[in-house]
Amino acid sequence: MTIRHYLQFTDCTADEYAHLFARAAEIKRKFKTYEKYHPLADRTLAMIFEKASTRTRVSFEAGMYQLGGSVVHLTTGDSQLGRAEPIEDSARVISRMTDLVMIRTFGQDKIEKFALHSRVPVINGLTNEFHPCQIMADIFTYIEHRGSIQGKVVAWVGDGNNMANTWLQAAELLGFTVHVSTPRGYEVNAEVAGVKGNAHYKVFSDPLEACRGADLVTTDVWTSMGYEAENEARKAAFADWCVDEAMMAVAKPDALFMHCLPAHRGEEVTAEVIDGAQSVVWDEAENRMHVQKALMEFLLLGRVNA
Repeated sequence: MTIRHYLQFTDCTADEYAHLFARAAEIKRKFKTYEKYHPLADRTLAMIFEKASTRTRVSFEAGMYQLGGSVVHLTTGDSQLGRAEPIEDSARVISRMTDLVMIRTFGQDKIEKFALHSRVPVINGLTNEFHPCQIMADIFTYIEHRGSIQGKVVAWVGDGNNMANTWLQAAELLGFTVHVSTPRGYEVNAEVAGVKGNAHYKVFSDPLEACRGADLVTTDVWTSMGYEAENEARKAAFADWCVDEAMMAVAKPDALFMHCLPAHRGEEVTAEVIDGAQSVVWDEAENRMHVQKALMEFLLLGRVNA
């Protein structure tokens, strides 16, 4: 079978996402009813972390074990992509000993280079540019609560970061609109996102207006990992981009709130919103595991309808 990698949201088609979301729902059902499902027995996932994580590690590791496989966990000290040895050599060696590789690192160029020399599928667990597994989980969570996301409006309030880039990719591929509001100097770079035009996103200088009429309001921390030196400057720049009850009030009455976590209450979101009735952040966090199980199954076995 041809090796498939998952490095950006655009690495799957809309039809393949429909399959993945259906599989995630079925795999989640099995999990909730304690139905054993081990399609990846005797398969090994290598997880390489150059950026620390709670949710990414737990969701991939628990997910692989639940599918009957095993996991090798490598941290920065163990791997040091491109420092201890060339990335190409690491890819050639690790991919001969495992069946699947998940990498959480800084530059997208590293994961692209690793995949180019890997004999097994490579999954992007997060890079500075993209976070496709998280957006998969977010969309799956929306579908669980509200049905199809096609034609809907997602308000992105905050930094024009890897999450924002991936939301733009998803909107173009799956047919919805993103309202983007960022402080000046922290805009989304459409060229990095790779979107073909602005038909599926609109830019707002006022975050309140970005939320008006939205079906989903979502945000992220103001300072992503790797940008800690900018923390104080970002706090000042983002002061008006805290998702609060006023922003949720102008969204649709049944709008959902999401955050990929970890969250800083009182900074990018108020406690009243993230802990309120419209928040689905805990479902969203759990769903990382279920969509990633569907993704690993797909990359290793192709379309499964069991």
